Amino acid sequence: MDYTFKTEGLYRRFKSGSETVVALNDVNIEIPKNKLSILRGPSGSGKTTLINILGALDRPSEGKVFLEDVEITKMSDVRRDAIRRTKCGFIFQSVALMSNMTAFENVDFGLRIAGSNKSRKKRAEECLKQVGLAKRMTHRPQELSGGEQQRVAIARAISHRPQVLFADEPTAELDTQTGLQVVRLFKALVEQEGITVVMTTHDVNMMEVADYVFNLEDGVVLDGQQR
Repeated sequence: MDYTFKTEGLYRRFKSGSETVVALNDVNIEIPKNKLSILRGPSGSGKTTLINILGALDRPSEGKVFLEDVEITKMSDVRRDAIRRTKCGFIFQSVALMSNMTAFENVDFGLRIAGSNKSRKKRAEECLKQVGLAKRMTHRPQELSGGEQQRVAIARAISHRPQVLFADEPTAELDTQTGLQVVRLFKALVEQEGITVVMTTHDVNMMEVADYVFNLEDGVVLDGQQR
């Protein structure tokens, strides 16, 4: 199996007062390339910690992370920052849109942060059309529904053509029908753009759309299942 990410002996420990909390416990996982993979588990299972380490937002206490064949674990902060900006897109439970900017301006802002200087207008419009918001580009977040706001966040996250898209509980604040629409959009991006999508959720309704589901509990990956 071709993989985008592979981990070897991954641990993440946090200090909580005088105690040590093990958030990830000997995680060995391969995230398949150009697929929609869901990390499933209850709150506190380690899903977000794992996404943060895969996305170079955090470092493990022990173990290795490979992006394709390149180990990123011990890279300098500068190189890890470059990987985040150029190869990764991030979507969170809170859409974190700029309230004083239109949908178009939010996507354009994401492109500027990623360092894109060419054809920004064309690319921002293209991404908003791709997520079904061609007629909502001039609307601000407060004029959009929760599902539309999340789609703006998706357009912003894919605007710089990342290799992998991380989505941490992106449907938690949406109703089931709207949440499924968002996950189906992820699946379409996988098929049309060849992006690898890694998403966390505890919602069983989202599993039917996934290519792979990895079950986590107490920092341990219990299994990985192809759908």
